[in-house]
Amino acid sequence: MDPVAEKEIPLLEVKGISKEFSGVRVLDRVSFSLSRGEIFGIIGENGAGKSTLIKIISGIYHPTEGSLLFEGKSVTVRDAETAHKMGINLIPQEFNLIPEMTVSENIFLGKELRNRWFLDKRAMIEKTRSLLEHLRSDIAADARIESLSVAQKQMVEFAKALASESKLLILDEPTTVLTRKEIDILFEIMRQAKQSGVAMIYISHKLKEVKEICDKVMVLRDGKLISIESSEHLGVHDMATKMVGRELSQIFPPKAKPQEDTVLQVRNLSVPNCLEGVSFDLKRGEILGFAGLVGAGRTELAETLIGIRKKSAGTILLNGKEVYVKNPTRAFASGLAYLSEDRQGSGILTAFGITENITLTSLKRYSRFLLKKKEEALKAQEYVRKFDIKAASLKTRLEFFSGGNQQKVSFAKSLDSDPQIILIDEPTRGIDVQAKHEMYRFIHSLVEGGLSCVLISSEMEEVIGMSNRVVVMKEGRITGILTGDQINEEEIMFYATGLKGVA
Repeated sequence: MDPVAEKEIPLLEVKGISKEFSGVRVLDRVSFSLSRGEIFGIIGENGAGKSTLIKIISGIYHPTEGSLLFEGKSVTVRDAETAHKMGINLIPQEFNLIPEMTVSENIFLGKELRNRWFLDKRAMIEKTRSLLEHLRSDIAADARIESLSVAQKQMVEFAKALASESKLLILDEPTTVLTRKEIDILFEIMRQAKQSGVAMIYISHKLKEVKEICDKVMVLRDGKLISIESSEHLGVHDMATKMVGRELSQIFPPKAKPQEDTVLQVRNLSVPNCLEGVSFDLKRGEILGFAGLVGAGRTELAETLIGIRKKSAGTILLNGKEVYVKNPTRAFASGLAYLSEDRQGSGILTAFGITENITLTSLKRYSRFLLKKKEEALKAQEYVRKFDIKAASLKTRLEFFSGGNQQKVSFAKSLDSDPQIILIDEPTRGIDVQAKHEMYRFIHSLVEGGLSCVLISSEMEEVIGMSNRVVVMKEGRITGILTGDQINEEEIMFYATGLKGVA
């Protein structure tokens, strides 16, 4: 075929695609086309149909009706392997990595390099090192996945995609756990891929990033196509309004005023190679934000407070009394709760329903000799109403939920033990602007009711907009605790990079 004519034929054409689950239509006759070397953004609230659409394109789901054309030919994408052979590769929102295997083993899983009859492990390790260097990552090729941070796992997913010669690359919420520096590297790599003719579908709730990197933006709402426009002519506010179908009010609620009494005192907390001499106080009804770059030690701090990691020194006092938190069970009993940043890794069980997940850490409340299933179900139903969790029934497995609804269930689970203090790590990771608004309002109502909150977030606006005070960390130490007018992006970055504060 003439190269010019080939270039004019869309790489992908989606024609009238619909999808139903148990008679419920979640995608309704969606159509669009994608050219070679084009970055195509897809935005919409959780449940809008974004994930369902890309799962159809990548062979995970089959459409109820409609058709796909790839390189001008009608295709049936039977499964993910078929899509991969066609040159369609998906970087999923939730990681698809095997924890017990090494980085190089994961990257070349199913496409191993061989030296005649034997696996060429040396070649795979060298290729992995080269891919990671391209991503400017210092992850070791022989490191086990289970030893990596969430951000490092995301980098491994990028490397997996780069190891395949993709014609169409689908990125689902790729920047939720990345620093701005890592995002800049990713965008540079995407622009290089674009220049070489690779097409990309980019899904994100970070609308500023969508505008920055995408050529066109498609808006989905309730499974229907609302608009497709050039990002050049579409502002961030316009995107948000089209997503929800109405004007959005101020996303952050007014900050609640903390009470005078201190509920948590942490003194000189240390963990080898993670934390050193960490000290801070938390007041009743306060949102204490924790900011810092990846590797600052914020998640490690939360895991130590909740008993996942063992402290080597320091004291933890709850309501003035020292507590010895040896494990999460002891922490829950002491009045602490934890919402993990890794929703599917340690927050929820996707093969189970709503009720089983919500009562996972509070089963003692519903049992003596036998489990009080009716009481358990009534409590779960209460959370469904309170959080507006979208589900056909309490028995619907969480693997079929949108990211936002999974996060709501995880949050409900954290609250069911009636904690005094909740540690929230990346509460809005992978959820849309309206779901964020709901999450912020709910956190605000909790602290107004006397609950205290430690808020860890990589989103600067979130930390600034929600926190009464902000603790900034760098390399396992606190460099500063900011209040009032100090709580701004520039000041936080000065402390996070060590330009200000304790070295």
